[in-house]
Amino acid sequence: MRGRLAGGVYGDLVLAHLAEVGARNAEALAQVAGMMLAGIRAGGLMLTAGAGHSLAAVAETFFRAGGLACVRPLHTDRLQVFGGARRATAAEREPGVAAAVFGEVSLSGNDILFVFSTSGINHYPVELAVTARAAGVPVVAVTSRATSAAATPRAGTRLYEHATVVLDTRTGPGDVAYPPAAPATASLSTLSNAYLWNQLLAHLHDLAEAEGVTLPRWQSSNTEGGDEANAQYLDVYGPRVPHLGA
Repeated sequence: MRGRLAGGVYGDLVLAHLAEVGARNAEALAQVAGMMLAGIRAGGLMLTAGAGHSLAAVAETFFRAGGLACVRPLHTDRLQVFGGARRATAAEREPGVAAAVFGEVSLSGNDILFVFSTSGINHYPVELAVTARAAGVPVVAVTSRATSAAATPRAGTRLYEHATVVLDTRTGPGDVAYPPAAPATASLSTLSNAYLWNQLLAHLHDLAEAEGVTLPRWQSSNTEGGDEANAQYLDVYGPRVPHLGA
């Protein structure tokens, strides 16, 4: 590529994109952070879900240094690409998988569901949102309105249509961003998902400090005292979050 190295162009593109994502979602981020604080104070769990590569966003929310201990992933191995890419793709498009996964959760009445799905058109993310709303659980859709609008909704409707609040990743159709004139590679969705989730954590921190609330947060187990600090949360949330293990 003439002029500038590709890395520099893509780096500038990423920084500009994330700045836009933050600005365009500012009000929604503040709203969701308020919902989260209310739910946490009442003993609720933050339920996080995705399929395929959106599971990278779910991993970012769970058992992460500085992250919330009150997070319960919604997951089945069928949706994991490492277990078979074709199987995972088929499972995301299969009616009924979402209801089975959601049915494993013991709801507290104060939980919030976060669904990460760039396109938001397949049965799994859409049915998760529908099932959660029917159960009285607010749904935060982390999705791309543009990508979703450009795709045929396999589930009949789109994820964002069932959300309580939408956080828009603003990623383009096809989830590729480089080169800018004719995108063919380099996704922005994973970066946008992680950015929005960590924006929520930052907003939540400030809200909690202002109201004198101590948040249940993990510490790095590779720092002095980390394991000891985390033990209390493993005891508290272990019975409610099976993914924390024995």
